[in-house]
Amino acid sequence: MSQQGYVAAPPYSQAQPGMGGYQGGFGSGPAQPLYGHYGGPPQAFSAPQTGMMKSPVSSAAGMPPPPVSSQYNPNVQQNGTHPQRYPAPPAASAAYGQPPQSPYNSMASPGTPATQQLTNQMSAVNLGSYAPGPMQSPLLPTNSVAQQPFQSSPPPAMGQPQMPPGPQSPHVSQQMTPQMSSQQSLPGSMPLAGPPMAGPQMAGPPMAGPPMAGPPMAGPPMAGPPMAGMGRPFNGPPPQGPGGFQQPGPGAAGPPGYPQQAGQFGGHMAGPQQGMPGAFPGAPSALAGPPQKKLDPDSIPSITQVIENDQVKQGGKVFSTNIRGQVPPLVTTDFTAQDQGNASPRFIRCTTYSLPCTADLAKQCHVPLASIIKPFANLQTNETPLYVVNHGETGPIRCNRCKAYMCPYMQFIDGGRRYQCGFCNCVNEVPVFYFQHLDHMGRRVDFYERPELSLGSYEFVATLDYCKNNKPPNPPAYIFMIDVSYNNIKSGLVKLICDELKTLLEKLPREEGMESSAIKVGFVTYNKVLHFYNVKSALAQPQMMVVSDTAEMFVPLLDGFLVNYQDSRAVIYNLLDQIPDMFADTNESETVFAPVIQAGVEAFKAAECSGKLFIFHSSMPTAEAPGKLKNRDDKKLVNTEKEKTLFQPQKGVYEQLSKDCVAQGCCVELFLFPSQYVDLATMADVPTHTGGSVYKYNNFQVETDGEHFLRDLRKDVQKSIGFDAIMRVRTSTGFRATDFFGAVHMNNTTDIEMAAVDCDKAVTVEFKHDDTLSEETGALMQCALLYTTINGQRRLRIHNISLKCSAQLSELYMNCETDSLINFFAKSAYRAILNQPLKNVREILVSQTAHMLACYRKNCASPSAASQLILPDAMKVFPVYMNSLMKSAPLVGSTELSTDDRAHQRLSVMAMGVEDTQLLLYPRLIPLHNLDVSSEALPAPVRCSEERLAESGMFLLENGHSIFLWLGQASPPDLIQSIFNLPSLAHLQGHMCALPELDNPLSKKVRSIIDGLLEKRPNSMKLVIVRQKDKPEMLFRQFLVEDKGLHGGASYMDFLCYVHQEIRQLLT
Repeated sequence: MSQQGYVAAPPYSQAQPGMGGYQGGFGSGPAQPLYGHYGGPPQAFSAPQTGMMKSPVSSAAGMPPPPVSSQYNPNVQQNGTHPQRYPAPPAASAAYGQPPQSPYNSMASPGTPATQQLTNQMSAVNLGSYAPGPMQSPLLPTNSVAQQPFQSSPPPAMGQPQMPPGPQSPHVSQQMTPQMSSQQSLPGSMPLAGPPMAGPQMAGPPMAGPPMAGPPMAGPPMAGPPMAGMGRPFNGPPPQGPGGFQQPGPGAAGPPGYPQQAGQFGGHMAGPQQGMPGAFPGAPSALAGPPQKKLDPDSIPSITQVIENDQVKQGGKVFSTNIRGQVPPLVTTDFTAQDQGNASPRFIRCTTYSLPCTADLAKQCHVPLASIIKPFANLQTNETPLYVVNHGETGPIRCNRCKAYMCPYMQFIDGGRRYQCGFCNCVNEVPVFYFQHLDHMGRRVDFYERPELSLGSYEFVATLDYCKNNKPPNPPAYIFMIDVSYNNIKSGLVKLICDELKTLLEKLPREEGMESSAIKVGFVTYNKVLHFYNVKSALAQPQMMVVSDTAEMFVPLLDGFLVNYQDSRAVIYNLLDQIPDMFADTNESETVFAPVIQAGVEAFKAAECSGKLFIFHSSMPTAEAPGKLKNRDDKKLVNTEKEKTLFQPQKGVYEQLSKDCVAQGCCVELFLFPSQYVDLATMADVPTHTGGSVYKYNNFQVETDGEHFLRDLRKDVQKSIGFDAIMRVRTSTGFRATDFFGAVHMNNTTDIEMAAVDCDKAVTVEFKHDDTLSEETGALMQCALLYTTINGQRRLRIHNISLKCSAQLSELYMNCETDSLINFFAKSAYRAILNQPLKNVREILVSQTAHMLACYRKNCASPSAASQLILPDAMKVFPVYMNSLMKSAPLVGSTELSTDDRAHQRLSVMAMGVEDTQLLLYPRLIPLHNLDVSSEALPAPVRCSEERLAESGMFLLENGHSIFLWLGQASPPDLIQSIFNLPSLAHLQGHMCALPELDNPLSKKVRSIIDGLLEKRPNSMKLVIVRQKDKPEMLFRQFLVEDKGLHGGASYMDFLCYVHQEIRQLLT
């Protein structure tokens, strides 16, 4: 099978030793991890040195470091090798805030004919620290693009696997070997072969010290990609590696003119190498080949390019699910799914669509086998909603042995009288009422009339056997529970909530075709005691009942607490008007929390229904009552063995409450308005085990945060949702579901219980082999979800999917899906930090990444020099996501981050689907300064790096939770005038949280783009307007995930180098 590979040459060859920024490199080998996912203990990698040894801007592939403005003359003789052929690369990271000048103009050299370059390379390759033995040509075959001189065309279109920008052969290396149809060679990397171009690393020291070992070189010595933060001193051991010598000192901030020594640009010559004594001034062998230039960041795989290519290839098209193991379009692609026998990718996505046949192969490749299931996902308007099948009193037809439900994978035999189950192979009788003749192909004649025979997803009406106590459920209820303590009254929050509920309750979710919603509503207010309200429609005024014994919680009234909104509208309006006034003079600042949830559960028990609690709460519950909490935030624990305790909920009351809630089908939605630490890890424990969400508004102010909070509340109340749900995932023989991640509760090893499940919640399920899988039959999976609709009907929602199985690892890598893989890794890492130190978890992540890629390199890629980084085409941007995950708040041990914020992100991610984790880990950065006002389309996003910002530009950045409008210092006054109605940027006041509505095309267009994003995302986002060089810009920068992390963490380029080094160690 030809495999698409992605060759990145040397640039990454030997990465810097101490992987940047994570405290102490990635430390020594992991302590036996509890989560060494596949294949046992990840091997410990040799401990890189501590300290982030990397030069700030170094040239990764040995291209000259970016000049700051342009300090060197393009015609200087460089490196004494040939005249400088590449015009200076733009000042890409020019003093990191300025916009790059000059686009990457042609870096091409018409120069050396390929053959000559080839020879140059050959002589170069055999440098001590790299090439094994005699030069066994590591180069790709000559037709590979690699050797053509290159000019920087626009950034390579990355769908065709990315290629060096040169005059290339259209698909990088035309079938270099049957194996890799497109080993892509990384552009910047120039002639692929050995080190010659190996920028940073270049033989010698693995590119450690900033200035690349080589000449002392003052300038920013440049070893990895340009990164922000140039110019901080790098302390850390000297580069390892043959004769590298230590960096002169702090990587000077601005390069003071680049001394012209050889080796200096990007230091490729890393110090004398063995076998090449004193390879310095102009040593031709080290630098034969055209002069090197800084590794162009455009040359390493880019997520924006991958997304764009997939959109071009599959956008606007129909994706039919009639083929087993078909890899769907990316989550970012706009497509229409047509169910033809497998569930739509909106419901189920997999980490790979071709499972390895044996457990050994699975172990060898370290690729996790998992599915991300979003059972209630919203479909697009042009996609068919699920059909509901009703078999009357007999209920759904199921296999007698494994209890799988009737689906397209059941094989009818014996003239249609019996069927063989596709999951366990048991032969079952067909019930008389269900009998149908078979056609000449052995298919039932009514195949297309029955959704359960021809579709991947459908619903069955459940019989009383599937209901609690064998009686039909009542419609669910929503209870609004408002904290009326001093803070919430004074901030205006209570009045805001009461005013909003008057209109919001009109919009409660209802079944298709129903006039009004069947959901009942109830109201509670509380501080140290609870106030219940009787809002029966017969009353003229609402009545309040107080329960002050919070230890023995009960509901003081049955009739009149949960009512139909339409019937009691007048009384409810009356109540909502009175609440803010009733508590206007309160000075009670203590609150209870656990009893509030307990009251909700008791109310649902009494009414014999399931439902949702909306709790609006502002402070840590310190009043004497069950579930009282105390401040246990301790920054001294960060980066110690005990840091995990900060993420662990306090056991006891809340653990029991979660179980009670799930048993009753009571989902908790928590809206938090804290002004200080509230022990979110514990307070959020119940919501995150009951299918609920936690929304958090720090230092809430009605003027700036009111609208943001109300958008969240509206979305939440109106979501499509199922209650009192239980889900089971069945598989065909040979593999089974072993682990589950989500906002769920597990009572046993197979039943996933959710008090409620809505359209945004996903469960990630991991599979393991228990036998060999067969290539002929493939692997089948059925997810069955039993739930109560908003009308009170019990239903079964079934999603089926069939995957391929293969004994070829190359098939597995070809059918991987990076976005699903990173969803799985994020959830498993975020769970692992509850049990082990962050440092170990990060090491395991790097180790897994290296093992996955090393296995590909070893078993699927065509042979090539060790100095090349070769990535499977389907995973070429995996390192970007992985590096971003490692820099995410929960995984970065930094005392600057709030413990509650870290716990909040950890918990939110556990219930996310693939599109949400994709966006969170790689935000969209959209340039708005050159908008085409007449076009419907959004401008193409650019890479998340400071290099892409322009001083005269305006950019929108969003990740599903935060949204920023960034304005460059040199933004033209007319741009500012049309968006803000102000003469210049200097007049802009802070704290603006929405754009003024101005009557001009640009303002309308920008506002419609922002509104469109707010509408589309599951969560509301608060718009933050950031001026370049203002203080809030720091907050914005942590979302530029390709750059160095603000709180520690490497840039993408350095991470790639580091992973490459790990891969090489595994291969040797």
